[in-house]
Amino acid sequence: MRHPFIVTLCIAGAVTLSGCERGIDTEAVDREFQGVNVIDGTNLNEVMLSVSDPNEAVAYFQRASNGEPDRIDLARGLAISLIRAKRHTEGVAAWARVVDNAAATNDDRVELADALIRNNEWDRAATVLNSIPPTHETYKRYRLEAMIADSQKQWDKADSFYETAVGLTTTPASVMNNWGFSKLTRGDFSGAERLFTEAIRNDGALFTAKNNLVLARGAQGNYVLPVVPMSQIERAELLHTMGLAAVKRGDVVTGQGLMREAIDTHPQHFEAAARSLKALESNVVN
Repeated sequence: MRHPFIVTLCIAGAVTLSGCERGIDTEAVDREFQGVNVIDGTNLNEVMLSVSDPNEAVAYFQRASNGEPDRIDLARGLAISLIRAKRHTEGVAAWARVVDNAAATNDDRVELADALIRNNEWDRAATVLNSIPPTHETYKRYRLEAMIADSQKQWDKADSFYETAVGLTTTPASVMNNWGFSKLTRGDFSGAERLFTEAIRNDGALFTAKNNLVLARGAQGNYVLPVVPMSQIERAELLHTMGLAAVKRGDVVTGQGLMREAIDTHPQHFEAAARSLKALESNVVN
């Protein structure tokens, strides 16, 4: 005879719980979570910095920073996330706020300089780097110094900074690629070819270096693809690049042949190469 009473209690309890769920005090929950230990919070910050959508991380760090504006780790997280999201103007402002914090480091100032360069504010970036003591020797600092020297056409300084940066990292492919592009813009095609080759040797997946290598070879009249790892699609794209380099050098017929080969090589329709070839043929006819 007790069963109906028990059932009634269970139903009443369920209704009570349901009512509680609808009436949760979110502010109280937030206050409770503020007591979560710092290690847990730090781990969450690291997770948010690695999420695939950087805008989600921006939203997270904006909320967290508004709640605790004095925490420099949250300010850094916001600045990093804004740069990852390619919101460079906001990123510059965020890194400037980090640098204004009394707990800011020289690494923070290097990051501000990086954000300024990304935002095309080269003079401000140079000023920030000049404010950092020369004893602060890091790969990123010297890579940025090299890029600024490049922008000012101070080639000897650029070469020195690039060389130092290469020696301060175990993954030098990207800086070698930058250094090679610097040589390419100066007209030192053989020097550029050597650096692009070394970049690919360090990172066989760096397509930008492969493309730049083809440009350097094409500028010297060498229209043979380099022996580097490449997929069929990459091969087609490199042939197209070489065709454009040939045309730029005045070897129009060779360029047309390379573009046709690129179109035939690509496993799908290669719109860019087809468009280039059509424009080239139209100009030749006219």
